[in-house]
Amino acid sequence: MAEVAPDPSPLIIGGGGETVRRPLPDSLHVNGGDGTYSYTRNSYFQRLAANVVKERIKGVITMKLDVENLFSTSNTIYIADLGCAVGPNAFDAMQDVVHFIQQKYTLQCPQSNTTLQFLVLFNDQPSNDFNTLFTSLPRERPYYAAGVPGSFHRRLFPESSIHFVHCSYALHWLSKVPEEIHYTNAPNEVVQAYASQFAKDMEEFLCARAMEIVTGGMMTIIMPGLPNEMPYSQLAASLMYDFMASTFMDMENEGLVSEDEVDSFNLPIYTPSPAEMASVVEKNGHFSIEMLELTNPASLFSSPVDIKAWVIHVRAAMEGMFIKHFSTDIIDEMFDRLTKKLFMFTEQVKSGYKDRTQLLVVLIRK
Repeated sequence: MAEVAPDPSPLIIGGGGETVRRPLPDSLHVNGGDGTYSYTRNSYFQRLAANVVKERIKGVITMKLDVENLFSTSNTIYIADLGCAVGPNAFDAMQDVVHFIQQKYTLQCPQSNTTLQFLVLFNDQPSNDFNTLFTSLPRERPYYAAGVPGSFHRRLFPESSIHFVHCSYALHWLSKVPEEIHYTNAPNEVVQAYASQFAKDMEEFLCARAMEIVTGGMMTIIMPGLPNEMPYSQLAASLMYDFMASTFMDMENEGLVSEDEVDSFNLPIYTPSPAEMASVVEKNGHFSIEMLELTNPASLFSSPVDIKAWVIHVRAAMEGMFIKHFSTDIIDEMFDRLTKKLFMFTEQVKSGYKDRTQLLVVLIRK
């Protein structure tokens, strides 16, 4: 019998029983090192997606960042990269941000003899592979570097100390699986529970950043986004999660994983719409929205997405969470099966990448 695409339920992996609450944040780290499935070797898709908005970020820095006032009391600029992972994408992003700020300073303050200095604070969970991050730092770089481990849902830096914050492909990870979820819930109720958790997480995130960012400082956020009227089931990532669920169900039926393991596993991921993001920022009240738009993350790809490479990229980003919940023994089998399932629905996967599903948010501290 031909494989049938699973019903849309992009957020739930388990299929029944009680949800088991586990502290999640420190398990959410990418694969470290430089191995076959490392994030270092498998983060090219994220880099291309982020590059889609590179010129937009340059433009908003040029138009909106008041460097003359911002840097009037110090020539040292503090930049935070939240959810930096292990590179190399973080290095490219920080190189660009420093370059754009330097250009704006030259443009706005042409008579100044001040030489700006930059300190980039790389942040991620304590379990992140900071050794790989710092051993791979570019030798020739226009900034000093330091690491700050910890969850960005809490305070990380001294009050009014940060001039610029960058956060790329990290805020879609929730701090925990929503407590309201029960597997008997209808799909709409599940989505609402995730939406509520995202709103709570964003409020904590924005309040923490409001304490840390100086007045007039800027924050750029790049993350998956959902067009306001688009169903979750049409997202390429949603199809990926559906087939993950289907794969685990198959493996449960074959006795490779237990029913309890499958039933208690949830992905703490949420993709907000522009309207949702605008609502949480406006409710928080500490930031003005300078840019909020959806872009097509696949617009720079020279050819259709390679499904096998896509699955490896997902593995590099998420494998640690699967190993922690299940075991190392089943990981190869699971991802092999997932790849085969996705190949059977190639056209659906491709169609999910044709839409504007990447959210760019630029905020300024009031």
